[in-house]
Order: sequence, then structure tokens, then C-alpha cells
Amino acid sequence: MTLTAANGGVLLAIGLMALVTYLTRAGGVFVMARVPIGPRVERFINAMAGSVLVAVITPMAVNGDGGARMALVATAGVMLVLRKPLPAITAGILTAALWRLVAS
Repeated sequence: MTLTAANGGVLLAIGLMALVTYLTRAGGVFVMARVPIGPRVERFINAMAGSVLVAVITPMAVNGDGGARMALVATAGVMLVLRKPLPAITAGILTAALWRLVAS
């Protein structure tokens, strides 16, 4: 299947991606509504959240610039000390912004 940028191809692609995203999320809610949440299922869900996060972050740590790496270090450090995600995310964003400000 080939979509061209002309004749609304881009809008069609965006609409299809939105539909697939919605169906995936709605399907997950539909399936999980029928699964009893016991300790084993809860451990699995918690482990999946972490593994998805690692899968997203690892390419940035390997292929990213110094700002991305320093942001990762800052985020991890603040998370280890405070154990709160919002300050850790803030530290990462500020570190990347400052790195890029100084490096430019």
C-alpha cells in the first residue's frame, strides 16, 4: 500500500494510525476487563511497564547525543534519590535543555 502526500494521503495515514491506536487501547481495556487481577497478573503488568520504558530509553542512551545521555543520568539520579517520577522527568528535561543551550 502506497500513500502519496497529495490527495489527502497524509490525512488518511494519520487517521489510520489514530484508529489503530484507539483499537489497541480499547482492545486492551476490553481484554483486561475479563482477566482477574491477581498478584501474578499485577506483577506481570508492572514488569511490562518497566520493560517498555527501557525499550524506549535504550536507543536514546546508545545513539543519542551528550544532552540525551546527561538527561538520562539526571533522571535516573533524581528518581533514585526522591523516588518520584515528576521531579525526575523535570530534571531530565532541564538537563537536556541546558546541555543544548550551552553546547550550541
